[in-house]
Amino acid sequence: MRHKHIGVLDGTVLVFGGPYSNAQATAAVLAQASVLGIAPSHVICTGDVVAYCGAPGRTVAAIRASDCTVVAGNCEVQLAAGAIDCGCGFEEGSACDVLSAGWFSYASKHVRDADRSWMWRLPDIATFDHCGARYAVVHGGVIDVARFIWDSSDDAVFDEEWNEIERFVGPVDHVIAGHCGMPFVKTTPRGRWMNAGVIGMPPHDGGVDTRFALLEKDAFVVRPLTYDVAGAVADMETAGLTQGYADALRTGYWPSQDVLPQGLRVSGFAKG
Repeated sequence: MRHKHIGVLDGTVLVFGGPYSNAQATAAVLAQASVLGIAPSHVICTGDVVAYCGAPGRTVAAIRASDCTVVAGNCEVQLAAGAIDCGCGFEEGSACDVLSAGWFSYASKHVRDADRSWMWRLPDIATFDHCGARYAVVHGGVIDVARFIWDSSDDAVFDEEWNEIERFVGPVDHVIAGHCGMPFVKTTPRGRWMNAGVIGMPPHDGGVDTRFALLEKDAFVVRPLTYDVAGAVADMETAGLTQGYADALRTGYWPSQDVLPQGLRVSGFAKG
């Protein structure tokens, strides 16, 4: 379990998850940081730099050049290890499981060895201090990097993950996580558990904008991210990745709902 303490980050911190090989969304979120005057030291990615979309190499290059903090997602762990699947935790035989075979194979062929080495060195947990509070940043969870934790997850899930985080890094006041793709802020008895959502795919809401977040002194504010959707779709079509996630960029709906809790599924939506 690799831990990196990134210091005192007073002021605004920009947090985003899941670039997902979406080079256009990655460029857009980094442009937001520049427009807002947020230094690279105050920009944090919760992992899964490479995934569903069509520009894995360009996306990794942009993230590395930005010098932001990145925690290892399951995709980074798997690619660094030379694994044959994404390790996303999809149920075997589900639509997400079947579709992942295509995009992971493509990503694996287009990630350089130097980038795999960079992924191998990424921390599993990052910590920082902000306005008098201590934060931990993880991907899905510490018990399982690919654990899907939702706003609706049982309190026991947050508690057991919190215990495991503190076993490795000591007491924390709040946790920032990623992986599930849905932005939320959950107030628990231990503190806030926050998820910025992802920039590489819309949050299954029928819109094309994705999400990032700004951590301010008293709030974790989720914002929409507008980017060149047509360019991202064109990259996927050029890569031959047209089995469902390209449509998700255009329609705002994921190609399958079977990974989602019941409360987040869209009634009457035809799964791809």
